[in-house]
Amino acid sequence: MGEPGFFVTGDRAGGRSWCLRRVGMSAGWLLLEDGLEVTVGRGFGVTYQLVSKICPLMISRNHCVLKQNPEGQWTIMDNKSLNGVWLNRARLEPLRVYSIHQGDYIQLGVPLENKENAEYEYEVTEEDWETIYPCLSPKNDQMIEKNKELRTKRKFSLDQLGGLEAEGPSNLKSKINKVSYESGQSVKSQGKGEVASTPSENLDPKLTALEPSKKTTGAPIYPGFPIVTEVHHEQKASNSSSQRSLQMFKVTMSRILRLKIQMQEKHEAVMNVKKQTQTGNSKKIVQMERELQDLQSQLCAEQAQQQARVEQLEKTFQEEEQHLEGLEIAQGEEDLKQQLAQALQEHWALMEELNRSKKDFEAIIQAKNKELEQTKEEKEKVQAQKEEVLSHMNDVLENELQCIICSEYFIEAVTLNCAHSFCSYCINEWMKRKIECPICRKDIESKTYSLVLDNCINKMVNNLSSEVKERRIVLIRERKAKRLF
Repeated sequence: MGEPGFFVTGDRAGGRSWCLRRVGMSAGWLLLEDGLEVTVGRGFGVTYQLVSKICPLMISRNHCVLKQNPEGQWTIMDNKSLNGVWLNRARLEPLRVYSIHQGDYIQLGVPLENKENAEYEYEVTEEDWETIYPCLSPKNDQMIEKNKELRTKRKFSLDQLGGLEAEGPSNLKSKINKVSYESGQSVKSQGKGEVASTPSENLDPKLTALEPSKKTTGAPIYPGFPIVTEVHHEQKASNSSSQRSLQMFKVTMSRILRLKIQMQEKHEAVMNVKKQTQTGNSKKIVQMERELQDLQSQLCAEQAQQQARVEQLEKTFQEEEQHLEGLEIAQGEEDLKQQLAQALQEHWALMEELNRSKKDFEAIIQAKNKELEQTKEEKEKVQAQKEEVLSHMNDVLENELQCIICSEYFIEAVTLNCAHSFCSYCINEWMKRKIECPICRKDIESKTYSLVLDNCINKMVNNLSSEVKERRIVLIRERKAKRLF
């Protein structure tokens, strides 16, 4: 379990904080900081980045947003995610704010096949900071900063190495030689244990040796080579050639230091002999000077060999740097390919969803068309029935409700004692000639007005054509006029 991506502050330590506790896990908790908006998704611009290892597209780029309302109550909003946000087993409507309380259950995405629970399930809780802190998930910006630091370490101080490359091998050698002892540093004498005050003026300038910054029981530490030691530790597993060069470099540096100390001690012994025997044994002095020259020649040879190894090491560093740059470029291309693959997967998922929606709409349209066809058929049936009724009504009017004298629909119908009906005007005109029924020839004894028959005829005529209506109105007017005269 990694450390969370922020520091413990004095105000927060010891208090209580709201968080989303991941169900069944002691890691991956999401902190809800007062006054801050918390965004969750798989994108790069969110507070907490959740990348599903089982289904990469389960969590959208900006899946949901949690923030406090003006009253200080925490709320959650589904930011149009593909697989949705669930609060207490109920899916939230997108872009609508819902209040959350302690103990609420939040689910991001849906369970996969053959699984009962989703990958990301949380419970809203308020806990002590000491309980929350070890379980918190790192923030997205802290993860990005950590990755940047790792990449910077892999480049093993490119600024310093670039400076040495620009100056060339000679300046690199001079920088190595700068790690020499300072004047006045004490060196123990081999003969009597005396301490020399100054280095010899007769020493060759090339013999300016390297002294360790700290005497330890192991290999000496050289303050002028942080790049070498850092690269040795960082590239120990991958760069075996560089490791061997560094080991040889350390061994050679140790030999040079031992020769330099021996030479200084021999020089001090010569100086002491000269001081003690100002006119003394010249042979002994010559022998010691010869030994000193031998040491100087050995030191020069070691320095030349070391210079060649430094140049080889510098070349190796350049090759390793080029190799690392190539790896970084390849890694960048691989990241782009992965992002492109994710984008294609999202595109295909969206296309599948659109196809499903299209099929649903087509099914709805087909159902509506069927309903319209059924409605049209029913309408045609009703129209046919209406026409049949009208035709039947016309037959009834023509056969049963027409006056046999004038061959028109009854106008002020009158029923005789024999039960036959005629127009009032027509039967009156008939009775001026004969007082018998025109149909059965019975004597006319009584006449009765049939109001029911008149109302029925009027209602039926209202449903007929306008020509029939106008003809009936004209007949009624003519007969009233004749009756007046």
